[in-house]
Amino acid sequence: MQIRETTARLPVRSMTRRARGKTRWGVHIALIIVCLIVCIPAIYALQVATLTTEESFAVPPVLFPPGNDLLSNINTLMTSRGFDQLLINTILVSLVVVIGKTALALLAGMAFVYFQFPGKWFLFFFVLLTLLMPTEIILQPLFNLVVDLGWIRDGHSRLALTMPFLSSATGAFLFRQHFSNIPRELAEASQIDGASPLRFLIAILVPMSWNIIGAHAMIQFIYMWNQYAWPVFVIPSMDNQMIQVGVSQSAQMSGQADFGLLMTAGIIASIPPLLLFVLLQKQFMSGFAITRDK
Repeated sequence: MQIRETTARLPVRSMTRRARGKTRWGVHIALIIVCLIVCIPAIYALQVATLTTEESFAVPPVLFPPGNDLLSNINTLMTSRGFDQLLINTILVSLVVVIGKTALALLAGMAFVYFQFPGKWFLFFFVLLTLLMPTEIILQPLFNLVVDLGWIRDGHSRLALTMPFLSSATGAFLFRQHFSNIPRELAEASQIDGASPLRFLIAILVPMSWNIIGAHAMIQFIYMWNQYAWPVFVIPSMDNQMIQVGVSQSAQMSGQADFGLLMTAGIIASIPPLLLFVLLQKQFMSGFAITRDK
């Protein structure tokens, strides 16, 4: 009797597996279609980057085949538009801000979790409140401040580009939430062993926070990489500008808009953040899975 019941259940399980397999295939096909739709603007930008000025203005637009002007556009941007120097400037500024922001965010998160001081919760609430303040409303007061401090000299001071962005409310909140999920017994054990707070941070908290550090570093790098309004305010010289300012000005050539050159500039400016995302993809995806298991 038991053998018959087992045999009767086999077709039902087989049908269930087939139904699940069909459902998965349907989901995969739908996701592939969505990904293709999302990639259409990038594919079109790459197509336009290969076209000459006349071809980019053609009606209907040239969708296929790709043109032969991509290398020429890259050479124009690197030689006559100084994109190589703009990339170096932006990478240096972004790295300085990322390192400074991460270090200060680690210290702030540790202070909000492991230290007791008057007004801690009010200060944390004030830090979160700064997230609601648009950056554009403080551009003019911030510009006046850096001028008074003497950080703008000949329009190429790196202090004006880096110092105003070293604090991070997002980073403080992120590390505070992460440190709150780490067992308090570790801090008590380190105090019993005589470790200083800085030693506890470096030896215990940092090794347990590499995923959060990677996710925070990538977010802040992309944030600085896409800076446009503030560099326009403080850096009038193109030799010391950021990459996004160079992209916005690359469309004009000899008084005529060159969309092939503009799309090429946008693609070049997108490569470093894309490479960083590929390298830190694992940390970024797991950095927000903040659980007590860590």
